[in-house]
Amino acid sequence: MIRFSYETETEEEVEVHNDEKHVLMLYNDDVNTFDHVIDSLVEICGHDATQAEQCALLVHTKGKCDVKHGSIKILEKMCLRLLDNQLSAIIEK
Repeated sequence: MIRFSYETETEEEVEVHNDEKHVLMLYNDDVNTFDHVIDSLVEICGHDATQAEQCALLVHTKGKCDVKHGSIKILEKMCLRLLDNQLSAIIEK
């Protein structure tokens, strides 16, 4: 005999899940160097050098790149630090 069980999400689990749907977007500008962008992504977002380089290249060629996904509380802090580093960043849902 095969038995099936179904897991249901509680309201609290749904809220946490929804909180993780925010995206930190980095936009291209004509001011910052690749090195500055890469160093900022490593320092602030916790990227490794390769990931930071790929994001910087995408920002340069596509005009923007989603550099981090997560909760609004964590992304707000990162976004403010990127802005303090003179980078163009916003949080999207």
